[in-house]
Amino acid sequence: MQTFSKIILGIDPGTVVMGYGLIGIEQHQPKLIEMDVLKLTKHKDVYIRLQLIHEKVKEIIEQYHPTDFAIEAPFFGKNVQSMLKLGRAQGVAIATAMSAGLGVTEYSPKKVKQSVTGNGNADKEQVLKMMQHYLQFKAKPKYYDATDALSVALCHHFQTSNVLLKSKGKLNGWEDFLKQNPGRVRR
Repeated sequence: MQTFSKIILGIDPGTVVMGYGLIGIEQHQPKLIEMDVLKLTKHKDVYIRLQLIHEKVKEIIEQYHPTDFAIEAPFFGKNVQSMLKLGRAQGVAIATAMSAGLGVTEYSPKKVKQSVTGNGNADKEQVLKMMQHYLQFKAKPKYYDATDALSVALCHHFQTSNVLLKSKGKLNGWEDFLKQNPGRVRR
């Protein structure tokens, strides 16, 4: 098994379909570990669905031991009931991660899309194509929720690994950056 410096679990919350994706970071490069969905359509009781979300997130954490947890914030729509259900699903996933000792980072859908495609209004097909490009896979999942969750994990990687933000001292352009980071220069 590969050893990763970081494993990021991304969640696209939902009470009908919850997407999840895991990426591992190896020498600053993201690698696909797993992506899938939890389908909850056969369960009519909303509380059973919430319990299943809790159990699945807990199972993923126990199996893969992620170091980071990122989740997509609910999109504010016109249907209040849908928002309440989505907020509950998100809350259960967050509470499960926190009870496992993981810190939680939340990203808006627009921030995720901007981070991984360069366009905050990208559609799900564009997000899928970028995930295939970055993480080098060809399969098209049955549900976009899986690639949406992967995009949350990748967004988190991009947001937390910016070498310019972590550099030592103030930089005055690329020349300073290169002097402070000689190991990052490829010849």
